[in-house]
Amino acid sequence: MTERIGIYPGTFDPITLGHADIIRRGSKLVDKLIIGVTTNPSKNPMFSTEERFAMVEREVAAMGLSNVEVVGFNALLVKFAQRQKANVIIRGLRAVADFEYEYQMAGMNQQLDDDIETVFLMADVSLQPIASKLVKEIALYGGDISLFVSEPVRAEVVARVEEIGRKGDY
Repeated sequence: MTERIGIYPGTFDPITLGHADIIRRGSKLVDKLIIGVTTNPSKNPMFSTEERFAMVEREVAAMGLSNVEVVGFNALLVKFAQRQKANVIIRGLRAVADFEYEYQMAGMNQQLDDDIETVFLMADVSLQPIASKLVKEIALYGGDISLFVSEPVRAEVVARVEEIGRKGDY
C-alpha cells in the first residue's frame, strides 16, 4: 500500500489553536503530515516567513507528533504537493463561508492533479470562530488573545504589537 502523505498548507500568521487542532486530527489520517508554511503578501503578514516557520515548528514539536514535518514553500500548492509526493491536501473549515472558497480551490486543484484528494476537516466547535486575521486585529487593539493561541505565540504577537505600535484608544 502506498504511504499516505498529507499537506496542510497555510500562512499561519500566527498559528492558532484552531490550526493546532487540524494538525493533531489531520496527523491521524495520514502516515506523514507536512505542514506547508507559505508566503502570501496579500494577507499583510505580521511575521516574516522565517518567523512563522519557526513558530509552527515550535508548536508542532510541543504537540509531540512524530509523523509531522514543517516545510516552507512559495509555489502553487499542487506543485508543492507533487514535490512532496503527497496524495492528500488537508484543509480546515470553520464555517459555511469557508466552504465555498475551499470547495472552489479543491475543484481547481483536482483539475490540475486528480491524483491528489482534498479532505476537509471541521474545526472543533469551540475553535470555529478563531481566525489569524482576527487574532492579529484583537492584539493590535490591545485585546487578550490567550483564548485563541498558545502562550508562546501570544507572547510573540504581543511583542510584535509593541514593536509596531497598538492601534485605537486604549
